[in-house]
Amino acid sequence: MQFAVAQPDIVRAINQRWLLVFWNRHLGVHRVPRWQAVETENLSRMADNLSFLDVIVGTATPRLQIRSHGAVVGRVFGAPDCRGKFLYDSMPEAARAQKLLPYRQAVNSGRPVYTVHDMTDRQGRLVHYERLLLPFSSDGERVDRILTSFEFVSPDGAFDSRGLMDMQTTPPELRLSATIEPRTAN
Repeated sequence: MQFAVAQPDIVRAINQRWLLVFWNRHLGVHRVPRWQAVETENLSRMADNLSFLDVIVGTATPRLQIRSHGAVVGRVFGAPDCRGKFLYDSMPEAARAQKLLPYRQAVNSGRPVYTVHDMTDRQGRLVHYERLLLPFSSDGERVDRILTSFEFVSPDGAFDSRGLMDMQTTPPELRLSATIEPRTAN
């Protein structure tokens, strides 16, 4: 998977654009915004579409542990409560390496990563799966948390979101993968 370098306007969803501005606003002089900024912000209006992950170091490849996720994320992934589980373990083995690449890109680069995939629901309706990964840090340098925002949109309007990710018979088709440059959002 190649990650193009992109400007913030590549992000389509309004809530994700707001999160990107929030991330940039708290970057300051650090390589990565400090996690404490998220703890003081009220993200409740978009919490259903968010997932919070801890980056666990100590092995050759950092592991991602699910701290929490919102109701929409649980419904789409068919897992209402994944707290404490590792992201790696929650994915089908055949798809793990590819699906974890955007997370690794966010950890290694310290930059937001945006992906868009296309899939279909149970009735065959097209659904765009937009994911924004925002790296955060306790010390401003080393990524130790990731805030993930998910948006699911169908050009047809309504779609069936129950277990959407689990019912896919083929991997979702990648439309876009990009690392977003910091400090360019207004």
